[in-house]
Amino acid sequence: MAKGKIYMMPMTMGAENAEQVIPTEVLERIKNIRFFIVENVKTTRRFLRSIDKTFPIDDSTFFEINKRVQPEQLYEFVQPAVKGEEVAVFSETGCPGIADPGSEIVKIAHQKGIQVVPHVGPSSILLGLMASGFNGQHFTFNGYLPKERKDRIQKLKSMERNAYNGETQIFMDTPYRNMNVMEDLLQNLKESTQLCIAANITTDKESIKTKSIADWKKSKTNLDKIPVMFLIGC
Repeated sequence: MAKGKIYMMPMTMGAENAEQVIPTEVLERIKNIRFFIVENVKTTRRFLRSIDKTFPIDDSTFFEINKRVQPEQLYEFVQPAVKGEEVAVFSETGCPGIADPGSEIVKIAHQKGIQVVPHVGPSSILLGLMASGFNGQHFTFNGYLPKERKDRIQKLKSMERNAYNGETQIFMDTPYRNMNVMEDLLQNLKESTQLCIAANITTDKESIKTKSIADWKKSKTNLDKIPVMFLIGC
């Protein structure tokens, strides 16, 4: 029996119309898949219905990757592909396998000899970098910052040093901590350091601005509870 494929499928990041940010061919392929490995079942179901109001949700199978899932369960999730079915992997937002647990599924797929097919879609990391004006040849995505303020400040200063060595630093945090992060940035980085704040990417409220820390201090910036990608450059 020929094995199926695992498709790494993009999710919208807040855009109301999926066709604005995801190629039509990708959306059409999604409509024909019935097995899904997802970060959030509700989000995925809502997305599927948004691209096809008649999508057969009840005839589909969803495997959710969460903190309660044991490593051995992930092998069960790829079984439909082992048996010849097509399986789609979805992140909560953006591209799966990047800053989410989807990469573990891909690792197992390679172990099982299952073809992995990545599809084009929005990535806040790359879109933020593209619009920042910072070095796109050398960059690091640092993921989420430490929760403890002392550790967070230490991390920010370390990233700033790397930025001055020509390596763009990209990071994020949970939306409810954005303002705390902003305060730490303004209080602890050099006045000349360049900071790009990319907020609400791909939505009608999108805002991507690059300014020095000194200039950011002159303006009031409300980032409370909205998706933001931070970039430090020089």
